[in-house]
Amino acid sequence: MKIIILGPQGSGKGTYASRLSPKLRIPHISTGDICREEVKKGTSLGKEIEKYVNAGELVPDEIIISMLKKRLEKEDCKNGFILDGFPRTLNQAKELEKIAPPDVALYLDVPEWILLERLTSRVICEKCGKIYNLRTLKPKKEGICDICGGKLIRRKDETPEAIKKRLEEYEKKTKPLISYYEEKGILKKVSCDKIDIPPEVMVEKILKILSVK
Repeated sequence: MKIIILGPQGSGKGTYASRLSPKLRIPHISTGDICREEVKKGTSLGKEIEKYVNAGELVPDEIIISMLKKRLEKEDCKNGFILDGFPRTLNQAKELEKIAPPDVALYLDVPEWILLERLTSRVICEKCGKIYNLRTLKPKKEGICDICGGKLIRRKDETPEAIKKRLEEYEKKTKPLISYYEEKGILKKVSCDKIDIPPEVMVEKILKILSVK
């Protein structure tokens, strides 16, 4: 099953995808993680990506599509995948159709007040990239990653100003994908209107929507 997860920043794309992956036995592929790995390595591509990220802007399509195509060619994607963070524009959606047409587009419908609360409370491990929320998904030890012991930091693109800009970008460039996939007949809407719903509950809800037991 080839799945894409759509929704604004803070809607839970990465959180749910990482939990769905082992249940569906397909890899969770985050274009954000791929980009951050390049930045962490300090490659020339990583430095170019960092400029866009720090400015709260989307990384250009040609960069993202090239990296994603290489990832989808790997053996672990032969039975499907869960794409998190891609596509973000109609152009990207059309390019994905050429590479690997999705079977399902999950749309996470979350009110803006929940998005803002989540994003301003979010921290990430600078070492392994694991995401935590200081309100709803706290680490066992303050400031320390449960997985690798790395330091938890706030991302540079999650200041109030950068968050506002990212949500504006989403409304303008990504939201049109909802009707695009609706017209294709593969859109499945997942609503969440309470901030304290555990991720596991939402994952079970998604599995029911996907008709997976």
